[in-house]
Amino acid sequence: MLTSSGPQPGPATNMFSADRASKGLGMELLEAADGRAVVQMRIAQTMINGHGIAHGGFVFTLADTAFACACNTYGPVTVAAGADITFLRPVREGDVLVATATERVIAGRSGIYDVTVSRGEEIVAEFRGRSRTVE
Repeated sequence: MLTSSGPQPGPATNMFSADRASKGLGMELLEAADGRAVVQMRIAQTMINGHGIAHGGFVFTLADTAFACACNTYGPVTVAAGADITFLRPVREGDVLVATATERVIAGRSGIYDVTVSRGEEIVAEFRGRSRTVE
């Protein structure tokens, strides 16, 4: 599934290569093809909130980046129309999270994608994104 050589070149990898926000958080695009993407990020000390766990916004951003890469694998520019997340387990400094985005349905210019955020075999969050292809 994941290769050491990284994702194949294409619209999603081109988009990610210009994504300064995601790269600034240390995200790596591991896979992107045919409505699917996998993005990884290590939780840094600067991502920890006042409760000593990762701020949910960083977990959301990781899932959102995987979602963006998955819905841009086909070529036309596609953006988020909305998204929501359910946090299932706390995340701590040093944890390596992997967000796996999968296309569920495309209807015209709209799409629905699910993203599972995991720490190893443990699911820490579930995200659903709604996309819209720009004309």
